[in-house]
Formats: sequence, structure tokens, C-alpha cells
Amino acid sequence: MGDTMGNTDESGVIPLHGPDGRGPDGHRQRPPHAPQPWEKTDRAQAALEGATGPEPPAPPLCPTCGLVGDRCVTYYGWHVLLEPDLRMPAHRVPPWHRWYVDSDGTAWNSRDDEPAPGAVCRVPHRITCPGLRLQEPGLHHRPPTGDTPPGPSDPLPRAG
Repeated sequence: MGDTMGNTDESGVIPLHGPDGRGPDGHRQRPPHAPQPWEKTDRAQAALEGATGPEPPAPPLCPTCGLVGDRCVTYYGWHVLLEPDLRMPAHRVPPWHRWYVDSDGTAWNSRDDEPAPGAVCRVPHRITCPGLRLQEPGLHHRPPTGDTPPGPSDPLPRAG
């Protein structure tokens, strides 16, 4: 019986492109600017979390007030504009507005997860922007479950 598990002359590396520019399965690779499979999901997550900062090469300026922010890329490729040099105890920042920046500069939102004791987070510029009012969309998060608490412009229920 031959040794099929031992050393062979075959490479264990699968080529990404063949000599004709096609992928290993014989099909053409997706063009660089074609929509990617997760693009809509990433865009929805960015909108939900407020990662709507200006994309490079544009300067990291707020389009509403013109102030400079710290622009950080997220793990899904969109950018968030954070308040420069402002770090807060995470338990004092509303859920969905707690941003953390990893050592490589990538930002992530903890959504409504309870912060760890003593955690410090970054604050997005959109909740401190002097050009926005509290009633502006995105300044308070309404849970996606349909259990929406009354907003600032919703009428309060009548007593009695």
C-alpha cells in the first residue's frame, strides 16, 4: 500500500487566481467596486449604531457643526466620529452610545450591554454636537423590539 499521507510533491496551497486571472473555481472574481454580500447589513448596523462619520479622504469634520472629531474605523468598515479626548465612565453614558477603541484603533459599540465595573468608554460626537437638538433622529435609541419608551415629543399618558 502506498503512502498517501506522507510527503508528496503536491502543494497544499490553493491558488487564489489562476494564470488566466480567474479564481480557483474557474469563475471571475468580483470587481473591486461591486456590492459585497454583507454591504447592506454593514450599512444598517452603521446607521443603527451611529457610525456615520465622514469617510476618508474627507477631513474628520462634523457636517452639522464643523467641529473636528476623532474618526475611527469600525470592524464593519464604516467610520464613527468620536469626541476628541473625552472618555467617560461607561455607566454614565446611555446604551448604544458607548464606544470602545481597541489598541489597533478599531472602534466598536457595546450596544445595550451592561458595562463592566470601572469601564471607560468614548462618546460619539453626535450626542454632544452643538448643532443638533435632542429631538434629532439618532440622539436617543429606541429598542428594535417594538417596546418603545415615550420619546421627548410623544404625549404622556393621562393619569386616572
